[in-house]
Amino acid sequence: MEENPFRETDLSLRNRPESCVVVIFGATGDLTHRKLVPALYNLALDGDLPAGLKVVGFARRDKSDEVFREGLRELNQKVSRQGHDEELWEKFSENIHYHQSNFNEKEGYARLRERLEEMEKNGASPNRLFYIASAPEFFDDILLNLKESGLNESENGWCRAVVEKPFGTDLATAQHLNQVVAETFQEKDTYRIDHYLGKETAQNIMVLRFANALFEVLWNNRFIDQVQITCAEDLGMEGGRGGYYDKAGAMRDMVQNHLLQLLSLIAMEPPADLSADGVRDEKVKVLKCMRPFSSAEEVGERVVRAQYTSGTVNGNEVVGYRREDRVNPGSMTESYVALKIFIDNWRWAGVPFYMRVGKRLPKKGTEISIHLKEAPNVLFNAAAGAEAMPGNVLVIRIQPDEGISLGIRSKRPGPAATLQPVKMDFRYQTSFGKSSPEAYERLLLDAMAGDATLFARKDEVETAWRWVDQVEDAWHKAASPPSMAEYAAGSWGPKEADALLASEGHEWRRL
Repeated sequence: MEENPFRETDLSLRNRPESCVVVIFGATGDLTHRKLVPALYNLALDGDLPAGLKVVGFARRDKSDEVFREGLRELNQKVSRQGHDEELWEKFSENIHYHQSNFNEKEGYARLRERLEEMEKNGASPNRLFYIASAPEFFDDILLNLKESGLNESENGWCRAVVEKPFGTDLATAQHLNQVVAETFQEKDTYRIDHYLGKETAQNIMVLRFANALFEVLWNNRFIDQVQITCAEDLGMEGGRGGYYDKAGAMRDMVQNHLLQLLSLIAMEPPADLSADGVRDEKVKVLKCMRPFSSAEEVGERVVRAQYTSGTVNGNEVVGYRREDRVNPGSMTESYVALKIFIDNWRWAGVPFYMRVGKRLPKKGTEISIHLKEAPNVLFNAAAGAEAMPGNVLVIRIQPDEGISLGIRSKRPGPAATLQPVKMDFRYQTSFGKSSPEAYERLLLDAMAGDATLFARKDEVETAWRWVDQVEDAWHKAASPPSMAEYAAGSWGPKEADALLASEGHEWRRL
């Protein structure tokens, strides 16, 4: 067979995933049905799933293996990234089992241990991957019962825990959760999952920076004027989400984890190596260099919080946030937040990082834009109107339409030296001829391989919460808290967020 000249084996730095038994706590929930099992199925379809892998769903409802599998099959037909192959599903689902127990029922864990040991006698792997996909209030029960029943150890293999967000609701609860986890699993066996880091474009940030001399030499305050991170959603509180969201808000739900993770990847120094701790050491340094807030007044100057009022989104009339299902009519929870962040280190001194996230905005999308400083206002840039033209902006699109684009100025064809902005564009779908894997596919394989690079470390989580708590305390505990702004659903946010940038001579980039 002829060797494929384009094979990239020599450039692969990936560890090989090992076969294991994946135990999913909260197996009847939406995450398991829409994300985890379809991810495992698509890995099987691509031939990436380790041979002999088995799945055990742990949940409170009374179900048989067959009923559990049928429910998974029905949803996999709708949401699988690569479609549904019934013949493959039949083979794949033979290794899916269901275990009924309450999360605080000690006997249920004893029965689970007996079941896993019986599976091992029949050829199953002794490696165990415990995926905690339950509601956060059950995290302690699950972890403590795993320890008490001895399930956190395996005589002939490894035991690892994957913990879904939220990692607490503030610094104190995050520290408590980390303590419970540490009493059950070693840090090297603990995987705090943030699905944003599993997205292809997020993974590509380090490659873009450190494998291309073109960009890294410009990646500092001498050449970069500002950085913007935007996460826009057109949805509101559909599907009963208001019950959770009104307790969390945009700051806790998105900024503390997803967006600060993206910020740290953009701003980090080159790691000493590509080991998990090598990368995470540099990310933690970024979080520690984020300028703190000295008072509630300073929070008001650098952070804008807002709620949407009624408006039109995608042609549909929608109600305001406080009228949404399961939202307190007097709620002071933000559906939008915009921040001006400074990173006080040698590389980024003086460069503002603007971050915004909001519900009921005109469209869905997440992107990072790096705005380079303007060329001198001479020669072509001295032409009338050139100052109003977009300059050099590098855009990293996280979702949807994953890719990277670079905006430059070019001469328009013709006898006159007329400038026009143009875009150099790279799209994953076009360049590689196939859709990117789902984030959970990559992250599950990494957990099976023992690679924690894309997972949050204990000190990373606590450092992020320590900074976020300053904002939350100003909003909810200060004698004179910053005001709550408003924006019409279907708009790009409140005027106060525009003023946040205008004070520095900047404006938000439209997605």
